[in-house]
Amino acid sequence: MRSFAVDAIERAELCETQSAKEVSESALEKALGAGYGIFAGEQTHQAILRFSPAAARWVASEKWHSRQAGYFESDGSYRLTVPYSKETELVMDILRHGPDVEVLAPVSLKNRVQEQLAATLAQY
Repeated sequence: MRSFAVDAIERAELCETQSAKEVSESALEKALGAGYGIFAGEQTHQAILRFSPAAARWVASEKWHSRQAGYFESDGSYRLTVPYSKETELVMDILRHGPDVEVLAPVSLKNRVQEQLAATLAQY
């Protein structure tokens, strides 16, 4: 089973050599529900992100995932927990918040964001 970003589809063609298969709702949820963005998968991780008070108001109103959980901390920052299976799209969303976001967990996600930031800095 594959998923696609609908806005990236340029054209569609009818393929008579391969037919679509019926898939139960539970099988769809199992395959696609846990992923983040267009990156699906069964094995899930929990990203825990902390957004600065300056970004908190805006991030709190965003829908990152149907199973996200978030709350405001006493200092005005916002803590967001998001499930994901593959980090690719999640890393892009984290990076767009620049210094207003910190990855608290897992360490592997934090390391990936650090790698991307180092590669970006190396361009300059």
